[in-house]
Amino acid sequence: MKITAVETILVEEFPNLTWVQVHTDDGLVGLGETFFGAPAVAAQVHNFIAPYLIGKDPLQIERHHAKLLPYAGRGGSGVEMRAASAIDVALWDIFGQAINQPIYQALGGATRDEVRIYNTCAGYQYVRKAPAQVTDNYGLNLQNSPGPYEDLEGFLNNADELAHSLLEMGINGMKIWPFDFAAEASGGQYISNEDLKTALEPFEKIRSAVGDKMEIMAELHSMWNVPMAKRIASALEDFDLTWVEDPVFMDELEKVGEVVASTHAPIAVGELLGGKAQFRDLLEQGVSLAIMDLVWGGGLTEARKVAALADTFGAPFTGHDCTGPIALTASVHMTMHAPNVFIQEMVRAFYYGWYQDLVTELPPIANGRITAPDGPGLGTTLNPDVPARADATAKMTKANDL
Repeated sequence: MKITAVETILVEEFPNLTWVQVHTDDGLVGLGETFFGAPAVAAQVHNFIAPYLIGKDPLQIERHHAKLLPYAGRGGSGVEMRAASAIDVALWDIFGQAINQPIYQALGGATRDEVRIYNTCAGYQYVRKAPAQVTDNYGLNLQNSPGPYEDLEGFLNNADELAHSLLEMGINGMKIWPFDFAAEASGGQYISNEDLKTALEPFEKIRSAVGDKMEIMAELHSMWNVPMAKRIASALEDFDLTWVEDPVFMDELEKVGEVVASTHAPIAVGELLGGKAQFRDLLEQGVSLAIMDLVWGGGLTEARKVAALADTFGAPFTGHDCTGPIALTASVHMTMHAPNVFIQEMVRAFYYGWYQDLVTELPPIANGRITAPDGPGLGTTLNPDVPARADATAKMTKANDL
């Protein structure tokens, strides 16, 4: 089997998403995805990756992984790494289809049949547009809301009601980020007593309403200097959180250990990182959980190595999902496989909203637990009408284009 073409698909409604499809002479098509910088990612795929891949055996994933990742340098999740990540997921999709098995079986088999989920409390429009709009006004846009899960507005104003709503669905974990407004105002340099008190109110409401029935994660979005991150983590200790995530600017990895040493709150990091070397540095500093975005940090091939690395440190691993339906699906396959996973992220506003419009299948969710789709490979494809949309741009590179 040989790769005959590499395709990218971009859609104006979702300007951060890039889908890649790797075509073979056996008729198998592998699907991958990544997020941010879509036009730059597409250019990387067609100008650098396609000329290397076309004519090669798609099943030699480790060989291609080793060849493509050096373009990303020694770390980070820049354009080269994101493009390589999307391609890697597509190659695993082909591998699963070729052996008629789901990806988690191709990775070495499942260690579980399902896993608990937590809800990242975003709304329908969160991260839908350009990156500059991700944090401005918390990404809130309540006009013409398509459904009942405006959970970002919910945690800011009615965190107690939101906690009850999630528990009614069987979801007993939620991640919130009520500190961002103060970070934006000061550039992450300072939080006043008044702002700190305001940011702690959602945690107080949740604990008062449902007690310990709800696990809470605090997302700090890598927006704080070390003294303020320490201060926030200390203030959160009273709420017995499952973790505090990405507390400091993540271009200063060596500073994470200072926060870890200053607090009893578990510190989780990783969604912005690219490659196992950065995770090793942070695990050596004592972080409590490795969170990896598979479509930013090296694909399933690198995720398997990061999960194993975390396991040697006695640390759990989990996949990030606040980007797209293939990122979630690939993460769930890794979650089914890796032994050191106890929970998987999802965004119910996305899952029950726009994710449904883009793919044929999503990982099934029931009673607060998720499992991989049936079927070989990823177990899902792009909806056939996506490439045909009026706002879609599809480009394919074939052998005769090189």
